[in-house]
Amino acid sequence: MAHEARQDQVTRAARRAVLIDGIPVSTLGVVALALGSNPDQSTAQKAWWIAITTAFALAVVWVLVRAFRRADEYLRKVQLESMAIAFAAVLVGLQVATLLDAAGIVALHQLAQLILLGGVAIWLSIADLRTRFHR
Repeated sequence: MAHEARQDQVTRAARRAVLIDGIPVSTLGVVALALGSNPDQSTAQKAWWIAITTAFALAVVWVLVRAFRRADEYLRKVQLESMAIAFAAVLVGLQVATLLDAAGIVALHQLAQLILLGGVAIWLSIADLRTRFHR
C-alpha cells in the first residue's frame, strides 16, 4: 500500500513538472498562432512570427526531453502511445484540411496551426487521462 501511495506521488509530481514546463510552451504556441493568423504581414511581423514559431518548436523539444528523462518505463510507454494517437489525429486533420483547401472551402494555412496545436492537446490529454486513471 505504501508503494502505491509513493507511485501516485511520483506520477503526480511528474505531471506537475510537465505542466510547469508546458505553460511557457503553450503561451508561445498561442502567440505564434496569433502572429501567424494575419494574412497581410510586414517583413518585421513575418520575422517575429518565424522567431516565435522557432522558439515554440525548440521549447516543445526541450519539454519532451525533460519529460522523457524524468519518466520511468511505464510513463515513457504511455507518452509514446499518446503521441502515436495524436500523430495519427494530426495526419488525418491535415489530410482533411488539404482536401478542404483543394475544394476552395478554407485556406490550408489557417487550419495547419490549429491542427498541430490540437494534436498537442490530444497528446497531453490522453497521456494525462491514462496516468490519472491507471491503478
